[in-house]
Amino acid sequence: MPAPPIAIQTLSLRQPLRRALETAAQLGADGVEIDLRTELRIADFSQTALRQFRKTLDDLGLRVLAASFPTRRGFDDAEDLERRVLATREAMAFAYKLGAHVVVGRAGEIPEGEDDALSEIMVQSLQLLGAHGERVGARFAFASGAAPKAQRRLLDRIGEGAVGVALHPSLLIGGGQDPADAASQLGADTVSVYAVDAVREASVSGSRATEVQLGRGEADMPAVLGVLEEHAFRGPITVTRTDTSDPTGEISDAVQFLRAL
Repeated sequence: MPAPPIAIQTLSLRQPLRRALETAAQLGADGVEIDLRTELRIADFSQTALRQFRKTLDDLGLRVLAASFPTRRGFDDAEDLERRVLATREAMAFAYKLGAHVVVGRAGEIPEGEDDALSEIMVQSLQLLGAHGERVGARFAFASGAAPKAQRRLLDRIGEGAVGVALHPSLLIGGGQDPADAASQLGADTVSVYAVDAVREASVSGSRATEVQLGRGEADMPAVLGVLEEHAFRGPITVTRTDTSDPTGEISDAVQFLRAL
């Protein structure tokens, strides 16, 4: 089986989108993940603009491997819920036009106690997005630091294969979870994985995850990817970095780290 493609989250490069695409190509990525809320506004794109954008990608040898659409609130919040669902559906359809088959967003608060009830409006909203994904060709996936067992319970309630998981090691570490264990429990539904590392640190307000260079934290990426390979994971593996003074250099190192695996 071919190796999963490596994407770079263009937002992490802290450059205008066109320049970020050029940088991603120079760093040897197979593709990119683009933020559809802040980097590329759907309303601004005519069919002509879409064709021009895809030509730019072709010229650079890149694909849009994933898109992100982070809503301000999760789908467990009833306020403006219908508008949030409709906007996410629109983003999913647009992502597919860009060539992406994965759209990463927020699910909402996932209760971790086995006796804690899941939000019904969250479950129903994600079921709607799952059905929409079947029609338009781009699957919604959520990134969460909740316990893998809790995430699995939510996926089972939504329905098999409807919604995917974007495995995010930094979020998991911040929640006191083992990314490799999460990969084991969620692997069959993992449609994207973030190549980001972190260490968990205690603070006055509780524990939190502090990002570090890939391979220097608590995320055992070889183990995570080894587990996902058993589930025929096809990617993308998306390099992201937020807490650094040298995003281009560290993202370049991360791409090389992944190639070496």
